[in-house]
Amino acid sequence: MKTAKIKIFDTTLRDGTQSEKVSLSAEDKIHIARQLDDIGVDYIEGGWPGSNPKDMLFFNLAKKETFKHAKIVAFGSTRRAKNSVEEDQNIQALLNAETPVISIFGKSWLLHVKTALRITPEKNLELINDSVAYLKSKNKEVIYDAEHFFDGFKDNPEYAISTLLEAEKAGADVLCLCDTNGGTMPSEIITILQTVKENVNTSLGIHAHNDSGLAVANSIVAVENGCEHVQGTINGYGERCGNANLCVVIPNLQIKLNFSCIFPEKLNSLTQLSHYVSEIANLSHPTNMPYTGKSAFAHKGGVHVSAVMKDSRSYEHVTPESVGNRRRVLVSDLSGRSNILFKAKELNIDLDAHKEKIPEIVKQLKDLEYLGFQYEASEGSLELLISKIKEEYKEYFNLLGFRIIIEKNETEEVRSEATIRVKVGEHFEHTAAEGNGPVNALDNALRKALTEIYPEIEQMKLSDYKVRVLNAKDATAAKVRVLIDSTAGGNTWGTVGVSENIIEASWQALTDGISYYLMKNRKNGIDLNKSQFSE
Repeated sequence: MKTAKIKIFDTTLRDGTQSEKVSLSAEDKIHIARQLDDIGVDYIEGGWPGSNPKDMLFFNLAKKETFKHAKIVAFGSTRRAKNSVEEDQNIQALLNAETPVISIFGKSWLLHVKTALRITPEKNLELINDSVAYLKSKNKEVIYDAEHFFDGFKDNPEYAISTLLEAEKAGADVLCLCDTNGGTMPSEIITILQTVKENVNTSLGIHAHNDSGLAVANSIVAVENGCEHVQGTINGYGERCGNANLCVVIPNLQIKLNFSCIFPEKLNSLTQLSHYVSEIANLSHPTNMPYTGKSAFAHKGGVHVSAVMKDSRSYEHVTPESVGNRRRVLVSDLSGRSNILFKAKELNIDLDAHKEKIPEIVKQLKDLEYLGFQYEASEGSLELLISKIKEEYKEYFNLLGFRIIIEKNETEEVRSEATIRVKVGEHFEHTAAEGNGPVNALDNALRKALTEIYPEIEQMKLSDYKVRVLNAKDATAAKVRVLIDSTAGGNTWGTVGVSENIIEASWQALTDGISYYLMKNRKNGIDLNKSQFSE
């Protein structure tokens, strides 16, 4: 019989920070902990207080917080062989963290007992029993992490089980079985769990690493075979290949298998949480991450889009809204009529009166993508293109010419200056500006030329600039694609340019960004008498 409630144990703040390129301050950890508590995570492992001052600072800050649901957990190891529990600094640091729950790990694999600890098997059992019993005597909830349990079991089943029995005898509240090296197959998890359940009575947990790409699968089968406690991290962060990704484990258990993991009403906050943690960690969020990735519910092929428009179940295993994500339809050289219709609806573009233009839109998209343009991440340029084909677009300015000068001598840094001439209606502007580089100088000069007529441009900022070489074999003569993200008033849009000349590609993306912004805010095109947006 399935267990209704699965306890979720998040170790993003401890095991997740062992991931390459992840470093969280104590304040960062508090911010993440608040979000984890808000969605209904049961345990939040904050770090190892005996290992570094930063983790101890987190626990001190956590004491001042009020968590409505989650319990903060301190992590550490069993006592050292030469110390008593009362004198062991690690054990005392765990108590000094003043958390209601302590997660303590011990050795399950004789290889580690003999080569890492260099003690006898019997002494290792004593360390486990002493440490757990001592922490229980201090009125702590104790989660015993059986490190390397599955490898230890495969090496010597009797001894691995004996380590669990020592922790159980000492009063551990949960026995968490760890696939520390991440090499265990799901079928092995099932078989080993059956033996474990025949020998122990304490609640079981699973802590899976992803070195074989199976951390999520192993966590799922462990729950299906009796585990009531799952450990993992947001986005799967963790040492080497990472830990079980809770942003995948939770919806699989809660949506697909009807287990209760987090607050039901907060399941649709999962995507927001996933991206929030990436942002705090200063890492790009993987677009192809199941459930929460930007591409998780993105459709590109025309046949797929046509089917999704009729019934989303045809190409979506769950509704994107259930996890707080959204459906996206991409336009590319694979696009068909269905993609254009869906995308137009998403962008609030009326094509009902222009259905005869749809074949031309599709053809131009395919032709432009063949040249290197990409509209999946540049919806601003896409909307401009459709508007021009519909013959609804009005030019806001015309380029008469620009010149860029780059200077460097022996004593000075590189200096970039752009001079530009533009025409707006019957009005001419000729101006110049400097910048950090040629593209920045060109951007500054264009804005300077247009701001008097379109003062709202001052509210618009460039938030990202990317350059992609399209044919690397041509080296410095290669065609490049420039993608620019712009933002204003909380809205963000992307534009694209392609050329063998990086300045020309940048110019295309820059001017598309400004033109799109003006088009969205000025219905009637050029209006030299108005400085405010027309609605």
